[in-house]
Amino acid sequence: MDKFFDDYYRNTGVRWNSCVWGGVQILMERRIRFLLYLRILQSTKYKLLHPLAYIGRYIISHSCGLEIVPQTIIGEGFRMIHPYNITINPEAKLGKNINIYKGATIGYAKGKKEGVPIVGDNVQIGINATIVGGIEIGNDVLIAPNTFINEDVPSHSIVLGNPAIILSRDNATKEYIEFHV
Repeated sequence: MDKFFDDYYRNTGVRWNSCVWGGVQILMERRIRFLLYLRILQSTKYKLLHPLAYIGRYIISHSCGLEIVPQTIIGEGFRMIHPYNITINPEAKLGKNINIYKGATIGYAKGKKEGVPIVGDNVQIGINATIVGGIEIGNDVLIAPNTFINEDVPSHSIVLGNPAIILSRDNATKEYIEFHV
């Protein structure tokens, strides 16, 4: 559940310090509930809660178009901003402090770069961005909205457009990744 508390902090900006306030947030915000269910299903400690978490995750997934399964490896501090129509391949690996926006896709591709992406730490994935193939996205990368990426991206970069244009930039996500864990 430590990952959930980090996710909670990244999504709300508040450390979990009260069951009452945290419970209200869980009831009010669908993305917080989804992350709670996802982290329960990823945990082996809470087997008794798995049926409830499975049903809750299923309902939210179908109402919001979220295709994120518990088998996906996602680091601490996962933040969904506008959590609708997000697709992440079950074999993808995401690092810590990831921001992901509505319509983003992280998926499998065939061909020269067959496989699924590995995304580093402190990465912002913009609205309708698509990342496909057996590629690596480095740390501190800002991916602009509507960007299509099917090639490796070095750390400390901004990526925009289709085909992707990669610009080297120190502290690329400094203003975008809030509440680091």
